[in-house]
Amino acid sequence: MTLLQPELLTELAATFPDGVAWRNAADGSSMTLGQWHAGSNRLARGLGQHGVAPGDRVALLIGEDEPLEWLTSYMAIHRAGAVAVPLLARLGAGEVARILRHAGARLALCSDATDALRDSVPGVVSTAGSGAGSWRALWSPDGSDLPVALDPDDAADVMYTSGTTGAPKGVIVRHGGLATVDRVPEHWLGLGFLTSSPFATTSGSLLVCGPLRGGLSGCFLPRFDPERWISTVERDRPVAGFLVPAMVELLVASPRFAAADLSSLAVVNVGSAPIAPATLQRFGAGLGRGEVLCGYGMTEYGAVTAMPMGDRGRHAGSVGRPLPDVVVRIVDAQGAELPAGEVGQVAIREGPCPRSYLDDDARNAQTRADGWLLSGDLGHVDDDGFLWVVGRQKEMVIRGGHNIVPGEVEAALFDHPAVVEAAVAGLPHPVLGEDIAAWVVLREPADPEALRVFLLERLADYKVPRRITVLDVLPRNESGKVLKSQLVQEAELRSAP
Repeated sequence: MTLLQPELLTELAATFPDGVAWRNAADGSSMTLGQWHAGSNRLARGLGQHGVAPGDRVALLIGEDEPLEWLTSYMAIHRAGAVAVPLLARLGAGEVARILRHAGARLALCSDATDALRDSVPGVVSTAGSGAGSWRALWSPDGSDLPVALDPDDAADVMYTSGTTGAPKGVIVRHGGLATVDRVPEHWLGLGFLTSSPFATTSGSLLVCGPLRGGLSGCFLPRFDPERWISTVERDRPVAGFLVPAMVELLVASPRFAAADLSSLAVVNVGSAPIAPATLQRFGAGLGRGEVLCGYGMTEYGAVTAMPMGDRGRHAGSVGRPLPDVVVRIVDAQGAELPAGEVGQVAIREGPCPRSYLDDDARNAQTRADGWLLSGDLGHVDDDGFLWVVGRQKEMVIRGGHNIVPGEVEAALFDHPAVVEAAVAGLPHPVLGEDIAAWVVLREPADPEALRVFLLERLADYKVPRRITVLDVLPRNESGKVLKSQLVQEAELRSAP
């Protein structure tokens, strides 16, 4: 049976107390397994003395610049039997207030104790300062394990979705759903695993203990920047890493990428959103012998698929095969399963520790049917059993009766050597119902009409955007996903009489 996160840390700290668990790549600070174990126990006891009881919800708003404090707090909340509510510290005050009220948080652990935060939650503890009431002052002298038994079905987190299609939604994540591999290392290798994905995201939460299960030391680079990422790889020589597609796009566009020494990386996992095959190929060429492995998951389920080692680009653009014990099928609008190659909605069979929306029975009913989670993502499965995600069902554009998947158009745009980033979405049209538009970021000048001609050579004419807008940067949320709703709203404002 897979050890839950706190159980895994307890076992590893007892066996490899001096092994480095995580490093902060920005300042070089680190935390051993023994320090993480003892510190999280001391803070967990302090939380209990502060009135936090098992089942209480504790908001976690410690910023990316303090990854070790975040990790200690996250583990402490679980050790206390409480439920973590991880939030991106850069959210607006209004967003934070609404989420905290919805989550019913009793306490907030944060970097900055703002007035708006104090108005939204009964108790606030900040990592700033060292006086009474501060994060460090909350620690108990006792670092021994707490006698709190955790069950795989117990709620561990309330994760809030990234909100690219509307207001963020709270999802209850259970302890048994925070591990994707049934593995405990026999030896502590101490080799590096580099990530910049915020721990408050779905992919980030799976990485809290993910590297540990492989005997690797995590290395967190706050506030991703392609040049800093390349410098970190060249300096620290990690053997593995995780990136979201937006980071990969920025890396291959960097002037340093072509000459960068990334030879230490044996594998880089890419997940969180679809990515164009052309971008993957450029990135893979820069890694040399290292493998690029794409995966797929969602807040409402967790990790779903992963690319197997040794594929070597044969299924570039796919998100891999379902993980062990995960069953995926493609269904039509009526819920009937579609054959290989046909595009439909991705459905995932509910696992032993199913997730659910917090206090939202209507949405739970809408997204679940007969033991299957309806993802809202469009995709198809090929004859080899590999899943290909092509976009969101809500983003499907119906232009004059023709169904257009934006991801297909975006992938074609990425084939153009000048395109660094691309986003495609539908705009209201008085005759066609919807028209299709594209927004691009370029590495070198290119005429939008020339881009249209390029697309006409690769796509049916009704799939080619009538309007292509060149931007300096695409708006993205904290998870790196493009905010298409913002692009559409701005385009509609510009078109208004």
